[in-house]
Amino acid sequence: MMLPPPSTVVLGLGNILHSDDGVGPRAVVRLKKHPGVPEGVALIEGGTLGLELLTYVWDASYLLVLDAVDVGQPPGTLIRMSGEELHKMPGSGSVHQLGFADLMAALRILAKRPPEVVLLGVQPASTEWGASLSPAVEAVLGRLVEQAVNELLRKSAATLSTVA
Repeated sequence: MMLPPPSTVVLGLGNILHSDDGVGPRAVVRLKKHPGVPEGVALIEGGTLGLELLTYVWDASYLLVLDAVDVGQPPGTLIRMSGEELHKMPGSGSVHQLGFADLMAALRILAKRPPEVVLLGVQPASTEWGASLSPAVEAVLGRLVEQAVNELLRKSAATLSTVA
């Protein structure tokens, strides 16, 4: 008997009107067109929805977050965090209203934190008003999308091997 795969959610955070802060939602738009995304993955353009995001990730067993993350690296640097690294991330790491750390804190308080969470981020060059990404972040958007697909395929393969 084959069990249904655990709930997988990809959440793109950020404000598309604040230049590089919009990298998360833009990556999700590209993922929606990508043929490599496994079936059954929820692709959510979370934008700046705030606490409404809780409804999208409430029952997720695997959460992949795409976001602009200011960790003091050169603009366009790709960042991957999981496990203990996420617990150490300050609430100010995300560059918009309700950040990733805030979302995780709310889920932790409600005892609904997904068992596995991965953050794929990009160091922004600018989060000032602007409808387009900076050249540094635009240059790595495709790599961020491919990295997200690879994460999803890795998770999908791991799920299938535990079910079989």
